[in-house]
Amino acid sequence: MFPAKFRFPLQLSVGLRLFLLAAVPLVLAIASVSYIVQRQFENLSHVQLTSVEPILLQARKDEIKDFVETGRKAVEDLIKRNGNSSKTQHEAKEMLRSMDFGADNYFFVYDMTGNGVMHPRLPVMETKNYMDLKDPNGVMIIQRLTQAAKTGGGFVEFMWHRPSTGKNEKKIGYAVTIPEWNWMIGSGLYLDAQQETEGRLRESILNAIQATRQQISLVSVAAIFMVFCGVFLLNLHEQRKADKKVRNLAHEVIRSQEIERTRVARELHDGVSQSLASVKFTMESADVYLDRGKSVSASESLKSSIAQMIAVMIDVRRIAHNLYPTILDDGGLGTAIVQLCREFSSRTQVPARLEIEPIPKIKREVAWAVYRFVQQALSNIESHAKANAVTVSLRYVDGIQLHVGDDGIGFDVPHAMQNNHGIGLRSMQERIEMLGGEFAIQSHPGMTILKAYLPSESLKLD
Repeated sequence: MFPAKFRFPLQLSVGLRLFLLAAVPLVLAIASVSYIVQRQFENLSHVQLTSVEPILLQARKDEIKDFVETGRKAVEDLIKRNGNSSKTQHEAKEMLRSMDFGADNYFFVYDMTGNGVMHPRLPVMETKNYMDLKDPNGVMIIQRLTQAAKTGGGFVEFMWHRPSTGKNEKKIGYAVTIPEWNWMIGSGLYLDAQQETEGRLRESILNAIQATRQQISLVSVAAIFMVFCGVFLLNLHEQRKADKKVRNLAHEVIRSQEIERTRVARELHDGVSQSLASVKFTMESADVYLDRGKSVSASESLKSSIAQMIAVMIDVRRIAHNLYPTILDDGGLGTAIVQLCREFSSRTQVPARLEIEPIPKIKREVAWAVYRFVQQALSNIESHAKANAVTVSLRYVDGIQLHVGDDGIGFDVPHAMQNNHGIGLRSMQERIEMLGGEFAIQSHPGMTILKAYLPSESLKLD
């Protein structure tokens, strides 16, 4: 049994089918690669940002720590030079007030109880206690800075009013002590620079993702274009082969028709025409005998002409049967094949073993194609196979399955299918495939089997 053919739900051309079969998996593969690359980039960006964030934060911490340590050293040097006096304190405050960088980075000084000592941007804070000062997140700013300073220097993150923008922004502070005056001096840096660096890094990663996606898109377009060109050239080549095959087939059909017409004309001329001429001659003899009064001789001539006329009728019936077997309409496909095999065995003395199963009602052209298939197969066996036995099997299992086999000498299948001197096998193949079926041949010395399969959808009546 031949496997059922896969059929597209839509009537698509062969070229378009090939293009879809090649392009769709390619597009899916490229889309998958693009998705995987994007996910990998996103994961990489997350890892990079996670790795870089502590480094950037540490860099800011180192920067503010160096700045504060520089201020403390300057104050300690001032104390060493001028001594521990109120004048020296005043000079230290003014020195720290002038040591700033930018509009938003400066020194601040509080005593260890939280009283403001010096603030270059907010002078009002120099006369009040801010030990209980909290930021919007509830962080005790001065209290925690003081505690950090007592440990020898430490960092504190908090929200603080930014002079340049007038908004509360995230800031990291560092504080140390001046034990001689019970001071806590410190400074802070806003973390917007770190956020800007992270933003630039994130943007560069997104740009890399976009560039990679564009490159994948270009590769995809180029690959699809190459597939299209390949399918187009293949389709063009196959179309040319198909056109050549159609032209050859048309030529062979015409040649076959001419051969059939020549055969019918020869049979009519050599058989029927000569038989009719003999009948005419016999009837003319009877007419002469009647004119001469020889009734007995005339009667014998008429009887002879009747016998000859019956023979002519048999010949005409045989020729008509070969042109179209009416038994296909009267008895069905199975009966017609049985009759065909009987005539073959009677003519060749080669026994035919039949395995004929009931076939449901099918299209007339299908029955005609199957009948001609068997007729051509038996004709080939008679002419070439030198067989001692023939087997013909006709079954219906989800379609018609037809096998015609013999035990003859066999033949070279590829050579026979490519042979331009005969159209028997190729015409059999064309008959079956034109109806949506499949055709196959197996042959070697001692065994040849011709197989045909017609699916059930090809057999149904309209």
